[in-house]
Amino acid sequence: MQELKVSPEALAIHNSINATAVPYPDCSIKTLFEQCAERRATARCVVDQDEALSYREVNQLANSLAARLGRLGVGAGDTVGISIKRSSELIIALLAITKCGAAYLPFDVTWPDQLLLGIFSDTHCRLLVIKDAPGLADRFPQCRIVAVLRDELDRVEDNPALDVPGDAVAYINFTSGTTGRSKGVQIQHRSISRLITSSSYATLNDHSVVLHMSPVTFDAATFEIWGPLLNGGTCALYPPGMPRFSELGRTIGRQGINCVFLTTALFNAVIDEAPDALKSVETILFGGEIYSDRHVRQALTSYGHDRLVHVYGPTECTTFATYHPVDRMPAAGDDLPIGRPIQNTVLYVISDGVLCRPGEVGEILLGGPGLSPGYLESGSVRGDGFGEFGIDGTCQRLYRTGDYGYLLDSGDLVFQGRSDDQVKVDGFRIELSAVSRAVGEHPNVSRCYVTVAGDTAGEKMLLAFVVPRSEDFDPRQMREDLKSHLPAYMVPRVIHACDKLPLLSTGKVDRRALLALHDDLYARSVRK
Repeated sequence: MQELKVSPEALAIHNSINATAVPYPDCSIKTLFEQCAERRATARCVVDQDEALSYREVNQLANSLAARLGRLGVGAGDTVGISIKRSSELIIALLAITKCGAAYLPFDVTWPDQLLLGIFSDTHCRLLVIKDAPGLADRFPQCRIVAVLRDELDRVEDNPALDVPGDAVAYINFTSGTTGRSKGVQIQHRSISRLITSSSYATLNDHSVVLHMSPVTFDAATFEIWGPLLNGGTCALYPPGMPRFSELGRTIGRQGINCVFLTTALFNAVIDEAPDALKSVETILFGGEIYSDRHVRQALTSYGHDRLVHVYGPTECTTFATYHPVDRMPAAGDDLPIGRPIQNTVLYVISDGVLCRPGEVGEILLGGPGLSPGYLESGSVRGDGFGEFGIDGTCQRLYRTGDYGYLLDSGDLVFQGRSDDQVKVDGFRIELSAVSRAVGEHPNVSRCYVTVAGDTAGEKMLLAFVVPRSEDFDPRQMREDLKSHLPAYMVPRVIHACDKLPLLSTGKVDRRALLALHDDLYARSVRK
């Protein structure tokens, strides 16, 4: 255990923000959903485009699939792979797996076979639930394939008698670590309960209609699915495929959606291209990447001062860890906070074994029942990043996020970048987030992304990809403009103009696609 040094001032501010404990049920998805299904039997549970299923219908269909999985040997402690596009079958299958006491393992059939083989091996996964994935059985003959077609399921009234405890693993999300090796993040049922019960960052109740647009492999889906379904609300499914602004507006309007989560990159794109799509939404959560002053300011103008919420949280802490209702822009030169801990969550900012006072930058540590029990790798649980810390006479298990920030006097946390966000270029240490902020504030930039790549000599160089606001965009002039705001070594060597920033299925910027664009443009310039 590492004993932290504390001062009265540092301890006082942390004790103040960490008074987040509220009652929550220490039980499983299975128990919470079945309670909602009894209480809200005829209410809308899942809406898939023009079709709505009630809580009773979804529960009965999930019971039917759970019985089928049970006959195939699925039981408590097992892991079941699942790759189904957004549909009612996805929700039914997730529930069925949890009703068996098993953990669901989201995966994408387009992932490389070698990666999937490692994931299935690490989790001892021998059964894959799909809807339509031709050739999967040939790729993974060691796994049994179960296809879920709703029309083939019966309506089973009785719930499985199994009692799933709150500390059982509900799902495993694989995320790449700083080494590039995939890590299996285990999330327990109680962590999901902590996320969606008495939520401080959004209203979740019988009247909630939450948009599910994230792929199930992305941990934001935890909130989008279980937030409404374990509170008696409605999970409204965005059609399969990448988000399209016209379809987003239609889906929100048609289904009466009142709560959405968008990655920062997608939020910025919607604000630029289709701000009216979110006009009727009561709560707009955004986060996951560096925010843009201009886009937040425009959103406040468009939607008012009581609807935007800036959120933050690593997968290891079950989706969200902090929140900041955005009712106004910070003063000039100040950053928008990521806020205070959500319910049943604690955070500490430390530097060199010392608890930080307001204004002192340090690493962000998170704790509470949202923490993962650890990483699953090669069949064993690893605690990398998790540790025991002594704080004012108490021992707490905390997760070292690798993110840095500082507390304001108000107790709000301000994000300052990641430890691996720092790069070394020409001998200088540079934070990409700082460069990105400067580029994004240029008057002729709509959206931007800053990264680093190797040049022909093998040295690193800064690259910026920007979506211009006008056709007379001049990268050379922009570099000159940036020199008045940044040291010369922080000015991107190359600035590419793009029609748009490509996004991954998670809604985050696709860095690989941008680097491929850079390589292509560079090759053309060499040929000239």
